[in-house]
Amino acid sequence: MKFQLQKASESYVVGVLLAVAGGYLDVYTYICRGGVFANAQTGNIVLLGISMADQNWSKILFYMYPIMAFMAGILITEYVRRKFRYNPGLHWRQIVIVIEFAVLWVIAFVPSGVCDDLINSAVSFVCSMQVESFRRFNGSAYATTMCTGNLRSATEQLFYYNINKDSEARKKSIQYYGIILFFILGAVLGTAVTRIFLEPSVLIVCLLLLVVFVIMFIPPAEAQENPGKPDTP
Repeated sequence: MKFQLQKASESYVVGVLLAVAGGYLDVYTYICRGGVFANAQTGNIVLLGISMADQNWSKILFYMYPIMAFMAGILITEYVRRKFRYNPGLHWRQIVIVIEFAVLWVIAFVPSGVCDDLINSAVSFVCSMQVESFRRFNGSAYATTMCTGNLRSATEQLFYYNINKDSEARKKSIQYYGIILFFILGAVLGTAVTRIFLEPSVLIVCLLLLVVFVIMFIPPAEAQENPGKPDTP
């Protein structure tokens, strides 16, 4: 079972669904929670530096909250992985999905303008858990809540294909660009739905997470063909 869940969690389908969720969440916080992007922290760190240079102490705290929440998400994810890595029931990544689902479910019922700083920090928290837990598809490193690394890897593999005519490099390049495309589609979907339904629109991401959770119970083809293959934690 652990082998099956491990492989399912690294499937391209899971990567695509989480990329859609990542693009959606970035748009959700921008449209509905004060015009900020909560997925990645580079912008917050830069703005923190500007605030420090200007000695704007209130803004320093404003940008520190999501950064600290992101760090907390990484720490908790690593604790879950260490604690439940050999859990015979749920895979540790499924436990992360449950936590992410629960946090976003609560967020859906908090009105916009009420504790938006806290809400954005909570989104940063769950995004850090997601990006820390799901870091590979088909053996390749990737991210589901940001695009810079994926864009670099996609273009790098495209270069290798053009130089060496390596079909595997072409396949990887297409897959990386696909992840970026689905992130964009998530942003498009998030824009349309959030503008209509506002705060509860984040429940769409909960639905995507539920699908990922279920997919991780489906045995991959290689596990069905080789039922005696040992677990890979």
